[in-house]
Amino acid sequence: MESEIQIRDLTITYGGRHHVVAVNNVSVDIPRNRLTAIIGPSGCGKTTLLKALNRLHDIKEGVQVRGHIVIGGEDIYQSRLPVFELRRRVGLIGQKPYPLPASIYDNVAYGPRIHRRAKGGELNEVVERCLRQAHLWEEVEDRLDSPAAGLSVGQQQRLCIARALAVEPEVILCDEVTSALDPLSSQKVENLLRSLREKYTMVMVTHILRQARRLADYVIVMYMGEVIEAGEAQEVFGNPRHEKTREYVKGIMAGA
Repeated sequence: MESEIQIRDLTITYGGRHHVVAVNNVSVDIPRNRLTAIIGPSGCGKTTLLKALNRLHDIKEGVQVRGHIVIGGEDIYQSRLPVFELRRRVGLIGQKPYPLPASIYDNVAYGPRIHRRAKGGELNEVVERCLRQAHLWEEVEDRLDSPAAGLSVGQQQRLCIARALAVEPEVILCDEVTSALDPLSSQKVENLLRSLREKYTMVMVTHILRQARRLADYVIVMYMGEVIEAGEAQEVFGNPRHEKTREYVKGIMAGA
């Protein structure tokens, strides 16, 4: 297994004197060009760990990050790489879609424009390619100049994924990306994630265990801020080593 991300001795705390340890001394590798699911009970540090992978904690006061995260051979907390460039390489799709207050076309074109990665006819090609990758082109090709806010919530989420793809990321982070969607829209987004995982390194936080079973190639299990197990999805779900993981998997078998 070739790793894209190496996390070493990562500890993340919130607050000042009475600080809370959200992630505690985590060391784990995340494989390249596969979909890794981070699972565990609520409040165990899943999203905190995910957001550390593109330094989103930088914008929040009182958060301390210690340790190392190496992506593509570069320690992102020690590097001189500008944060905006890191976030181009490591995109994040959130729980709720937040399209820009602009047209469908301009939402996808925004990133390539500000990063100066495409213009003119080339930009048109980028927009079409990314909308096709997001399985959205056929639904919007005749109204690209319409406001993105007019799309359904499910379409907006796929638009946000197309917007992330447009800047040619290496890693795509997904934070419970179907939690705000109806079942049909969730299925479309799952199909999209499944189609992208061979081209991109994908890391997904999900509280839906059946979704992790359907989509994940690799699984990281967290409990109380620590990684208690990590491995191939079939192995983690079929033959878990840690007692807490076994308890969690029993929830799946009972229809959780």
